[in-house]
Amino acid sequence: MFDYLIVGCGLSGVTCARLLAENGHRVLIIDKRNHIGGNVYDYYNEDGILVHKYGPHIFHTKHKQVWDFLSRFTPWHYYQHRVLSLVRGKLVPMPINVDTINMLYNTNYSSENIREFYDKVKQPDIPVTNARDMVVKNIGLELYELFFKGYTKKQWDLDAEELDPEVTARIPIRYNRDDRYFEDRYQGMPRYGYTKMVANMLDHPLIHVMLNTDFAVIQGKIAYDKLIYTGPIDAFFDYKYGKLPYRSIEFQFETLDCTYYQEVATVNYPNDYDFTRITEFKHMTGQIHPKTTIVREYPCSEGEPYYPIPKAENKSLYAKYRKEAESGKNLYFTGRLGLYQYFNMDIVVKEAMELVDSLLKK
Repeated sequence: MFDYLIVGCGLSGVTCARLLAENGHRVLIIDKRNHIGGNVYDYYNEDGILVHKYGPHIFHTKHKQVWDFLSRFTPWHYYQHRVLSLVRGKLVPMPINVDTINMLYNTNYSSENIREFYDKVKQPDIPVTNARDMVVKNIGLELYELFFKGYTKKQWDLDAEELDPEVTARIPIRYNRDDRYFEDRYQGMPRYGYTKMVANMLDHPLIHVMLNTDFAVIQGKIAYDKLIYTGPIDAFFDYKYGKLPYRSIEFQFETLDCTYYQEVATVNYPNDYDFTRITEFKHMTGQIHPKTTIVREYPCSEGEPYYPIPKAENKSLYAKYRKEAESGKNLYFTGRLGLYQYFNMDIVVKEAMELVDSLLKK
């Protein structure tokens, strides 16, 4: 008899498992995949380069409690992410900052007067009803078309006008020369990889792990008191209201016989080619190796569910499943798939910590 059965060995499930075990609860955590870590799983490829199987994951957070919790299970490689975007044949900083504007327009703005440029191009009076409006309101039509229009279409297979404003609201615009992609106080990569960090989190005598295990197969065969489900909420209810749509990604890895392929970890391609970006792992991990591995990302409709599609009708469909879930006894959903939200990793951990905190108070 387990106190908790947790479905999913990603960050949300593993965080719940560790905190519950530390409070004396017997936990069984299962995953249908053959590895722990969910989408943050990383491994050394045949050339000995540490890569992320499901695309690049860069940890960053403003939440000290999340950073302190994960720091119990890994030392950090203190890395701050930088991104360039190929626009008009030039590699320019992304998010857009003072240098981006100067490189594109051959101007000489500074942090003190860059607002003059934005004030000339932005359209502050338009009502914001979609992802396009959100960008045009703040930086105008031309910059939207250069940096966002094509990327959004490739990423979602939808025009920005068809998506909720939140899609582009999370992308900052800079009024200075800060070229870091994230501004959070705490940023870094687990020094020995995410898989090692997750293994340390699961290393507790009250946690039992079963991989290659489908919840539907073992349901009714293992005794447990409470269930935490981090998989797709619509799958749990056998798609009774319909299938929640996701975007997936096809990853194309390539190892090259050179020290580095590009000057920063990630280069975005908003207007060129079919892939959205190229990421080079060694920039992020700090690994020293004579070769380098890159990954190109091709968004697609079929495959692993990565990104909930942010449209009003999809949120309405999710609300039906959420209502169904709330009527269940000793049943809890968390994580990106369980809550049908695009969370950064730190929020996944934070949500799991808050769920466990509420459970321990009952």
